[in-house]
Amino acid sequence: MATKKTRNKKTTSLAEIGVFGFDPYEPLILASLVTEDPLLLIGQSGTGKTFLLNTLAEVLQLEHRHYNASLVSFDDLIGFPYPDVKNESVKFLETPATVWGAESVLIDEISRCKPEHQNRFFSLVHERRVQGIPLAKLRYRWAAMNPCTADQGGLEDYTGSEPLDPALADRFALFIWAVDWVDLTDDERLKVATPDGEGKIATDGDKLRKRVEAWRAEFLGSVASCPAPILEYVTMAVTTLNGSGIRVSPRRSRLMTRSLLALTIVTGGPSKQIFRKFLESSLPHACWGTELQKNVIAAAHRAAWDSAMQGENRWIHSFMAASSLARKLTILLDKCRNADSGSQSIAQLLASEPRDRAAAFAFVVFPAAAQGGLPIGAEGVNDLGKVASPILSVDGEITWQERRSESNTRHPEVSRIANVIGKLKGGRQERAKQFFSWCLVSEVIPEDLRKLESEMESCAKILKKRGLT
Repeated sequence: MATKKTRNKKTTSLAEIGVFGFDPYEPLILASLVTEDPLLLIGQSGTGKTFLLNTLAEVLQLEHRHYNASLVSFDDLIGFPYPDVKNESVKFLETPATVWGAESVLIDEISRCKPEHQNRFFSLVHERRVQGIPLAKLRYRWAAMNPCTADQGGLEDYTGSEPLDPALADRFALFIWAVDWVDLTDDERLKVATPDGEGKIATDGDKLRKRVEAWRAEFLGSVASCPAPILEYVTMAVTTLNGSGIRVSPRRSRLMTRSLLALTIVTGGPSKQIFRKFLESSLPHACWGTELQKNVIAAAHRAAWDSAMQGENRWIHSFMAASSLARKLTILLDKCRNADSGSQSIAQLLASEPRDRAAAFAFVVFPAAAQGGLPIGAEGVNDLGKVASPILSVDGEITWQERRSESNTRHPEVSRIANVIGKLKGGRQERAKQFFSWCLVSEVIPEDLRKLESEMESCAKILKKRGLT
């Protein structure tokens, strides 16, 4: 995880090139320069979003294009088409504003452009192409927008700022929120208000450009062998967020890994605080008007950080994040290396899962655990037994017949359960009858009977395949 010789060398800060208020996000902005993946700035009007990106282009000495997405036409991007001399192909009449020779592009006010223009910007952002033609020199694709929801808790209402298409938003790697006046320090406010920097070309003596080149070389050398803790952090964070109802696409997981690898190169190594800021800045949902709960993101970060940094017990976070009972059982059998950790995982599962799912897991695996077939200690076996014993003690056949003979008005779930059990055979049917008899007696009726029974069957098959039944 340690980075190479660049780790202790100081680079030009954003404040040194006249950009203030972005200190909390500076490592992330620099990481985006290293990966060359798309970057989107979000914030109130007048908070320096455009200024930051145009200044970076100046300092890095890039051939830069700045387009206002609410006004630009497609001809402004590509020029005017005309046939070549032989009428065999179409060429474009270029102007200083066309995109063909650009090394960096800023799509300003991207949330105010027409839907058809969003679609045209899509291939530019995602593929560095326009009209299917590669933009060979283009390195950086940047964009900026105002918040796309009216309720921002401030004085301004950005009714013209529309949500981005989720597919377009998902092509950006990082999302940086620009801070407003109230978030600046007194010193930053004085520097922002000072008028002498207006109109000047930003320069730092080529320091930032050389530093980015060195970081970029290190990044490219590390991509093929990305450190395991980075992969573990991203994988666990994405799994936990998806399990909490916040969809993160498989594509985004790759963008996140690239950004986090670059971030550790820029900062010199992993930092819990910076990783948290990274996770918050990797989620595109604000671009389409969805406000995410901070406690959910915080929980995903804690699980991911502990999983990546805690050594032999980090598998427990994967175990807890797994959505299916069968996957949890597989992780327990494959990853657990000591009985105490195994018992800890069982206790967490039984405490966190809904009662019906915890009971189903305990019911299926307890016989194997009681015979020493699971990598858990006596405490874990005891915890499973406490949950499984009431299920095993129910006389499934008698209870089932009693319930079947009672009024469906009194027990409306009997018919629904009967439909599930009636389609099963052999030992699988007997196991389901036993478990669902307990459900009826205890009045714990699963919402999705078929899904839970299927998960129980999958667990039983895993145990059987491994000779644990």
